[in-house]
Amino acid sequence: MKTILTIAKREFKAYFQSPIAYIYLVTFLVLVHWIFLRGFFVIGQGNLRSFFTLLPWVYLFFVPAVAMGKWSEERKQGTIELLFTMPISETQILLGKFLAGLGLLSVALFLTFPLPVTIALIGKIDLGPMIGGYLGLLFLGGAYLAIGLWVSALTDNQIIAFILGVLVCFALFIIGEPLVTSGLPPMLVSLLQYAGLGSHFESIGRGVIDSRDCIYYISVISLFLFFNLKALEARAWR
Repeated sequence: MKTILTIAKREFKAYFQSPIAYIYLVTFLVLVHWIFLRGFFVIGQGNLRSFFTLLPWVYLFFVPAVAMGKWSEERKQGTIELLFTMPISETQILLGKFLAGLGLLSVALFLTFPLPVTIALIGKIDLGPMIGGYLGLLFLGGAYLAIGLWVSALTDNQIIAFILGVLVCFALFIIGEPLVTSGLPPMLVSLLQYAGLGSHFESIGRGVIDSRDCIYYISVISLFLFFNLKALEARAWR
């Protein structure tokens, strides 16, 4: 565990040793504040409903952008071979990179906290949906990140990794939505709704923190990290 945390710390610091992290964070915060202020002043909504509804769509582009270069950049700089010859396992490297990316997402979410504070100061805020919404965003971000890391391990091109990451995350997010399930047999609808990232986020976002939703996200994250590990092992073998 100490090795994983050491790698995570190194990778997290690497984000801020270049303008990349600052560009990500500024762009993300500008978008989410615009979403909030649009609903707050233009529509007259004194809650975080629009914020939690639209932020998963912002995540579709933000999170794959964070993940797209994690492996391709290592190969470009020639440091991936050095990593794999060190006395640490591929699993430790992968988990370290994942935790570093999740740390950056957590920082981005933390920097949005003035928004609920603003609502709490001028009115009454429902703590259940707020806590559930932030927890759901953390789980959803972790799932997107695991998918993005897996895609990044499949290609040397960061742009291709970004596009494929967006497409895979989008497909898994909407697979359980009525737009996709309309007209399908009930059994298939139930299966797709359970498989969809979006339906579980909506459940947690209502303030109902069900262990089944938490287990689902942990399973998705574990599955794609496993895929990532197998992709790394295949490339190392070649």
